[in-house]
Amino acid sequence: MHASQPISFDCFGTLLSVERPDDPAAAVSDALDRRGVDVPDDWTRVYAEPHRQVEPGREGSLVAHVVAALRSRGRDPATPTVRAAVLAAFESPVRTRDGAVAAVDAAASVGPVGVCSNCSVPGLVERSLERSTLDDEHFDAVVTSVDCGWRKPDRRAFEAVADALDTTPADLLHVGDDPETDGAAPEAALLSERSLPELAARWRDQQ
Repeated sequence: MHASQPISFDCFGTLLSVERPDDPAAAVSDALDRRGVDVPDDWTRVYAEPHRQVEPGREGSLVAHVVAALRSRGRDPATPTVRAAVLAAFESPVRTRDGAVAAVDAAASVGPVGVCSNCSVPGLVERSLERSTLDDEHFDAVVTSVDCGWRKPDRRAFEAVADALDTTPADLLHVGDDPETDGAAPEAALLSERSLPELAARWRDQQ
């Protein structure tokens, strides 16, 4: 019997491709307006201003940022309304990347599987995975920076997903497309060096 291999995947750019809004401030403004929120006339400038202190390595919630931006102009909408607007502003058609389904299936055959993704929009990663063609039953944990509080390449992001998979960062293989963020994992497989189909074949050989 082969030893178990815990594996985590980056989400966007690795498992999924999505379109990001060309003008995030305008997208958020439109989504707020549709929900009856009075958006300030100088919203583009307000949105770009820092409203909360975030220490290096930490992830700040975009919902909290938008709430603070609105409050700086005397608006105080309900947080659930802002959360729904922010999520709607960043939702877009989801394309499952070539080889992702087979890679996740193969990874699940050799050990626990997780997702470790940088994302400041609460719920966006989970919603995108649900709308993909990936089998969500294969994911034992989905860890996002906005939920755990730390952004890759900070080691605490990898510690969070390792803990969720009941393993250690040293025993976890993290798969991603970004050398700067994903490559900071103690053991990383970068798509620039090995494709998803190649990784899937490797894991199938371990069965």
